Amino acid sequence: MTVVQFNPLTSTVSPSLWHALTKLKIDVLKLSQDTVPISASYSAGRTVTDRETGTDVPLPSTLTVAGEAFEATTTLPSHSVSALGVLKNFNTIEEFKAADKQALFNDVAQEIWNSIKSSPDPSKDLSRFLLITFADLKKYKFYYWFAFPAFISKPAWEIEESGWQTAEDNLGRGALESIFTSAQSLGGSSTPAFFLARPSSIPSEYETAPLGQYATFFANTAQSSRIVAFLDPSAHPQHPGWPLRNALFYISYLHSLSPHSAQPLRLSVLCLRDSELPGPEKPWKSRFGIVSLPLAPGASAPLEEGGARPAAVGWEKNTLGKLAPRMADLAPMMDPTQLADQAVDLNLKLMRWRILPSLDLERVSSTRCLLLGAGTLGCYVGRGLMAWGVRTITFVDSGRVSFSNPVRQPLFEFEDCLNGGKPKAEAAAAALKRVFPGVNATGHTLSIPMPGHPIPSSPPSLVEQARADVEKLEKLIDEHDVVFLLMDSRESRWLPTLLGKAKGKVVINAALGFDTYLVMRHGARTSEADVPKLGCYYCNDIVAPADSLTDRTLDQMCTVTRPGLASIASSTAVELLVSLLQHPKGNHAPSPKPSQSGSQRDPSAQDAGDESSVLGLVPHQLRGYLAQFNNVLITGAAYERCTGCSEIVISAYEKEGFEMMLKAFNQPGYLEQLTGLDKLHAEGEAALESVDWEEEEGEGEDDF
Repeated sequence: MTVVQFNPLTSTVSPSLWHALTKLKIDVLKLSQDTVPISASYSAGRTVTDRETGTDVPLPSTLTVAGEAFEATTTLPSHSVSALGVLKNFNTIEEFKAADKQALFNDVAQEIWNSIKSSPDPSKDLSRFLLITFADLKKYKFYYWFAFPAFISKPAWEIEESGWQTAEDNLGRGALESIFTSAQSLGGSSTPAFFLARPSSIPSEYETAPLGQYATFFANTAQSSRIVAFLDPSAHPQHPGWPLRNALFYISYLHSLSPHSAQPLRLSVLCLRDSELPGPEKPWKSRFGIVSLPLAPGASAPLEEGGARPAAVGWEKNTLGKLAPRMADLAPMMDPTQLADQAVDLNLKLMRWRILPSLDLERVSSTRCLLLGAGTLGCYVGRGLMAWGVRTITFVDSGRVSFSNPVRQPLFEFEDCLNGGKPKAEAAAAALKRVFPGVNATGHTLSIPMPGHPIPSSPPSLVEQARADVEKLEKLIDEHDVVFLLMDSRESRWLPTLLGKAKGKVVINAALGFDTYLVMRHGARTSEADVPKLGCYYCNDIVAPADSLTDRTLDQMCTVTRPGLASIASSTAVELLVSLLQHPKGNHAPSPKPSQSGSQRDPSAQDAGDESSVLGLVPHQLRGYLAQFNNVLITGAAYERCTGCSEIVISAYEKEGFEMMLKAFNQPGYLEQLTGLDKLHAEGEAALESVDWEEEEGEGEDDF
């Protein structure tokens, strides 16, 4: 008699598992180190014949873990069986190395032991496994170690001198076909991992049953006729696969509880290595052997009901044959674009681990942003949006890159200035894609018609070009969720202010002075009377926007500002948008209330309530003063006669369309007349003239 030797299980991990673990770690586990259920599969081992030598080459099956391992229900590969396990992921490599691996191993072994003692059918737990991991998500390296706990039988199972033989020679082809067909009916057309077989009353026919019915199924069956069968992942001719070890231990446990425990235990074992019925000319690959459990003094004591859990072994060896973890490096095989995409998500999702669990990053990434102006503000805003994970960024600009631009506008380089300069919008979009290929960045060269800049009616093509420009701008605003106003002139902001309000878009405005800046969100359009209405860029004006570019010196035409101011204002504009997106009311979020001491709100206040999002306050306007390094939060009410966002102007646009715009572009005073500002001016002048100004004594022409 020879002690039965079992061929250890080995693992094969699909790269898709590491992608699934990355997503699980970032979105679900975060800093948790709780164990999570995981599933795997294995199939029958097989042999192939070497064409040159004619010898059989063993090809054992491995325990395969794929990307679906964390899903509640998975589709098994054909001719495979499922194995259940647990995964424990550690947060640091130091914790992975220092982990009490024996305690983790014992926990899984205890689960198997509990199932053996109490489950009606422990088959699903006999191949239970453990996987411990550390995921280095910055380098895409994954350290892991599998364990397949199997109990040590004392005394050990023995195989008769004849050893493991071809099942066809021992049972016959007809018996094997009967066993195979009957077993498939147990597993619903697939062979179960473990099952029992016995001869039926019909010659060469066999009956099968689940492993858990061992005591009742074999109650009146002689030991010589009892067959324990299992899907064998081993391909070694004399070493059955690792799953048989726990199956035999389960049977020995049942035997220790039976009235016949003092008698030796003898079984026939069928190692199924055929995934389907072989053809008439093909031999069966399955193996067959007779094993026995010899008697030994006190051998059954540890197996008695309520006894201590037996010792177990089963850590997997690495490729060097040592008991040590393995490492999978995915970086070389991954598309660099995909690496960058996952890295962007990682940096953002880390915020949710400890600081902001309720941060809705998907809402940010899905927001489509239109940037009107690809200058200093536009370049910095584009980079800020991309850092927040925004995937759709569109630039609009009418200019070309000049030699003065690259040092102040971070999306341009010296080469962009050559040969007359590249179009700024297209160059900025191309630069974003160079930084991060996963961004959907596009650029459009487009002139935005402006009040105070008349469009001559002759030649007619000028009016048609203006009409086409307006239609394109309307289409772009329709296709985006947010419009950033980042242009140089005041009047160029009028048309997108009107369109953004009319179309219900979020409008973020940023403007620069020498050492001051303004960042604001335009108020949303609403018909609710009790909802405070926030103003736009023009709501504080009592005149319509006019030509601010003609007859200006160079310093008046260019935005002369401290170099660091643009990046501050741009970052503030992006952060204001993200805070707004996180507010439950979105674009209708109220502005913070003034502090009791005055109109300026304490910037450090983080009051809960309608005025705050998970990122804090959502102000209406921020005015920054770099000379004092100070920010002031201001709330400005919408003005009913505003030339940019009032209902009077919006209604005229919705009724007349381009014709209304053409009047605003060409006719001085049109917007004042439309909104009634001209009457307001007249009333003001009349009021001044009606005042009887008194001169103080001593004042007169002789005093000058």
